[in-house]
Amino acid sequence: MLFIIFFFCFIAHTILSTDLVPGDVMVIPSNGTIMPCDAVLVSGTCIVNESMLTGESVPVTKTNLPNPLPGESGDEADNPYSTEDHKRHTLFCGTNVIQTRFYTGELVKAVVVRTGFSTAKGQLVRSILYPKPTDFKLYRDAYLFLLCLVAVAGIGFVYSIVLSVLNKVPAKTIIIESFDIITITVPPALPAAMTAGIVYAQRRLKRIGIFCISPQRINICGQINLVCFDKTGTLTEDGLDLWGVQRVENGSFLLSEENAYKENLVKSQFVACMATCHSLTKIEGQLSGDPLDLKMFEATGWILEEATEEETSLHNRIMPTVVQPPKQLLPPEPAVSQDQDMSAYEIGIVRQFPFSSALQRMSVVSRLLGEKRMNAYTKGAPEVVASLCKKETVPENFAEVLEGYTKQGFRVIALAHRRLESKLTWHKVQNINRDHIETNMEFLGLIIMQNKLKAETPGVLQDLSQANIRTVMVTGDNMLTAISVARDCGMIPPQDTVIIADALPPHDGHAAKITWRYADNLEDVCHVDEPKSQELYHFAMNGKSFAVIAEHFPDMLQKLVLHGTVFARMAPDQKTQLIEALQGVDYFVGMCGDGANDCGALKRAHGGISLSELEASVASPFTSRTPNISCVPSLVREGRAALITSFCVFKFMALYSIIQYISVTLLYSVCIAASSVRVTQE
Repeated sequence: MLFIIFFFCFIAHTILSTDLVPGDVMVIPSNGTIMPCDAVLVSGTCIVNESMLTGESVPVTKTNLPNPLPGESGDEADNPYSTEDHKRHTLFCGTNVIQTRFYTGELVKAVVVRTGFSTAKGQLVRSILYPKPTDFKLYRDAYLFLLCLVAVAGIGFVYSIVLSVLNKVPAKTIIIESFDIITITVPPALPAAMTAGIVYAQRRLKRIGIFCISPQRINICGQINLVCFDKTGTLTEDGLDLWGVQRVENGSFLLSEENAYKENLVKSQFVACMATCHSLTKIEGQLSGDPLDLKMFEATGWILEEATEEETSLHNRIMPTVVQPPKQLLPPEPAVSQDQDMSAYEIGIVRQFPFSSALQRMSVVSRLLGEKRMNAYTKGAPEVVASLCKKETVPENFAEVLEGYTKQGFRVIALAHRRLESKLTWHKVQNINRDHIETNMEFLGLIIMQNKLKAETPGVLQDLSQANIRTVMVTGDNMLTAISVARDCGMIPPQDTVIIADALPPHDGHAAKITWRYADNLEDVCHVDEPKSQELYHFAMNGKSFAVIAEHFPDMLQKLVLHGTVFARMAPDQKTQLIEALQGVDYFVGMCGDGANDCGALKRAHGGISLSELEASVASPFTSRTPNISCVPSLVREGRAALITSFCVFKFMALYSIIQYISVTLLYSVCIAASSVRVTQE
């Protein structure tokens, strides 16, 4: 093995990034680099900043592509490599590799899969260089009017030439005066005049911190009559506050706790899950990672330590991350159990299965110091985590408790634990499929996070409502949480009714169907064969239902989007599809997001506004320096001002050209007639 490694190091050499082709094996430097291509990790681990693509400067941990043992099966074992399905193992072009982790004698290697414009960054740059043309009626009418003027000018041109030839006017005079009619009829200053309003509007937008990379979109923003909003970071604050925890013992919920778990439950599986099940890392001595993970870990008060490069070189199997509680949190007399040595309480993270938006969960495998058997911890969406647990460990009132928290607008995360078999050694854990880990788990309880509304949100939504601009929420969060936030911010008035549309795909010979429920009472089925167009009703649906309706009920989708207000659990591509569906029913759509998972929707909307100043803002026509939605009314206001200016200039130039054309033609005809009379008299 060492001979192969030394041979690989000997033949490896540095080449230009332009010489890379798919299939090349590249070594990622330990001090980090900016990726020149899309590559999949085959060994080692990388910590990457993907703000160029996602808009969030949150470090993301990339693990090597799993290599299942012979005879194993599972999604990752059976399916071939795909960029979409294996995002957590892919280093994308343009992203910054901050740190690498490796074991002694190993190199962090990746295989090139895409280069140039085929990469994720290349596709983004190509969409910026060659954007989809904006279809705006004003511009279409302007071109048609210019064509009409050209036709009229052509008639006058032919008429003047024929009349001049018949009256034997000198050729030089014929050419000058004939072309003079064309330049008078077709105003060459029309494009410049119509741009004047846009230029001044762009300057005013810049003064209030809104920057534009597509000035023609300003006019279109004056026509916006519907605005889609992301929830987290847009309507609500970025940060989450830990409101409390709801633990489970013996298959029943205990009373909610706020701080008791810090001191009384230090050595419980619940706190161990909070301390280990995350993707946090230390960058220059500071903890960095997902805000939810950071808030959850900080609530425990534990300490995170990572192995240095020197420690890695001394040990072959060192655990890269170790967490432990501070001494003041430990009880004075450590508890003694049959198979635990509690003289030192340290937990090492053996393997991490990063969070997947498709699976809606993440897991880790850890080992307590002094123990031989390992533990698996899972954190994720409550419905998903509960489905992975033994039925006897999930409380009977799980759905009611979860519904109670989500209706109040809380964000709920579920935790689960499993004691692994003693036969699972360190090497086997590194190659095992996550499906073998995430099964037959024990439900530990719920973490309740609070996400507060931004102070400016209710006032802005009220202003938009008074201007007859419809507002829609598009989020990846829980359905009931999104509905609660929509009610709190005034997007859904208190007296209005919310109907949830649940669509099921065809299965077991049964056709796809849609069921309707009232959001205030989920057990009360709404007997609606077809949604009625009533202002007192708002429809809500999740991403799965949206996909089923779009595929099997396309006619119903158009009716639903006309009165749909909340779209939850939406994937990034589904947000784009929703924008297109709204545009298909003749809405001028604005989109406001924080740049994370909203890039496609921001590019597709008539007026996309990014609240992030990071590199992902290049995907949006507009970027606001103010991190709240107060920029939306300002943009619509300036768009309307620019649009009215363009209309007025267009009318003025059109009338001016027609009047000049008629005057010049009549004057030219009179002059020709007068000269012909003079010649006749002579």
